[in-house]
Amino acid sequence: MFTKDSIIGDVLDQKPETAAVFISIGMHCLGCPCSRSETIGQACAVHGADVDDLLAKLNA
Repeated sequence: MFTKDSIIGDVLDQKPETAAVFISIGMHCLGCPCSRSETIGQACAVHGADVDDLLAKLNA
């Protein structure tokens, strides 16, 4: 189960299909080392996304 403190790179390594979910919130730079080291919470703050909504989609 992913949380707001999960590292995006770890999420993508475990479930590559979640890339589409990150792209849907405007996170188009998934290959960038900086974005892969961010937490889900940090990404949501930067991209103005609802962390609970994103987590629900990632954990579905």
